[in-house]
Amino acid sequence: MMTTPAHILITGASGGLGGALARHYAEPGRSLALWGRDEGRLDAIAAECRAAGATVTIRALDLSDSMAAVAALEEEDAARPIDLAIFAAGLGDIRAPGALVEGAEQIVRLALVDFVAPAAMAAALSARMAGRGGGGIVLVGSAAAFHALPFATGYAGSKAGLARFADALRIGVKPHGVRVTLVSPGFIDTAAAHRTPGPKPFQMQPADAAARIARAAAHGRAHAILPWPFAVLRWFDRLLPGALRDRLLLSLTPPER
Repeated sequence: MMTTPAHILITGASGGLGGALARHYAEPGRSLALWGRDEGRLDAIAAECRAAGATVTIRALDLSDSMAAVAALEEEDAARPIDLAIFAAGLGDIRAPGALVEGAEQIVRLALVDFVAPAAMAAALSARMAGRGGGGIVLVGSAAAFHALPFATGYAGSKAGLARFADALRIGVKPHGVRVTLVSPGFIDTAAAHRTPGPKPFQMQPADAAARIARAAAHGRAHAILPWPFAVLRWFDRLLPGALRDRLLLSLTPPER
């Protein structure tokens, strides 16, 4: 079991959760490759991690260009093999005020960033890890993957696809020493979450979520749902009669922004 990875890749490192993960792993003797869209925030987080003793490189990129992200990943891994990759980048959004459904452009961008890019990168990296006999991959999904949210069809659908992909990939590469962990968090107190209206029950702080994700990765867990009440909600959704479930989900639509 891989518990002390030396070289770690974290995507979404300029965001609240990704930054917290970077800080959690930063220590002497460890190398961090931090990727994100905001180069200024990456610089600031990298400085904190270097102060903690880690060696840090940064890369600013947009995961909507999925094949460019895969090429960058292969370049990174060729330069120094990645022991653990945490794909924490993602977008969260709901339909526009007054709209019946989300726009096609929004659906495409959510699908690219929340499903296509992390899945493609995880596939490419798992093949390379299998060739050298081991490694760890963490795919950060969402508790929203368990529920058919009518106001966030693109987000819930993309995360649901990522969840099924993670499970299938885990089964396929486990015999080759590669561990794949799916993490399905609920609400995390980040700037991105603040832009989405509505209540956020059981909200976690980024540092707490990062520590839980790191533990799940270190123990090679197949699936970690954070925090535990969302595991209960998952089963509740499955057990409800269909008509009742539909009415309940429709009633959860956040207020107009």
